[in-house]
Amino acid sequence: MVKVERVQTGVRIERNVLKVLKALAEYLDLSLGDLVEGIALHAFEGKAPFSPETLAKIEQLKDVYGLTLTAADAHALDETR
Repeated sequence: MVKVERVQTGVRIERNVLKVLKALAEYLDLSLGDLVEGIALHAFEGKAPFSPETLAKIEQLKDVYGLTLTAADAHALDETR
């Protein structure tokens, strides 16, 4: 195991993205923080973070929680208040 220092942060995130991430973390038996760290570390190395099986589960969760956003939407979101 690698020793790390974690910090508490307040991150704003789209509601349905968060719902899918939380459900996926539960499905994978991870904390939300561990899931986000894993996704980021894979992305930093240009590697895909999910297996085909996990991607299929993500599609199911997106349907359940009404997540229709895609990567193409990532830099074109307008927040409602």
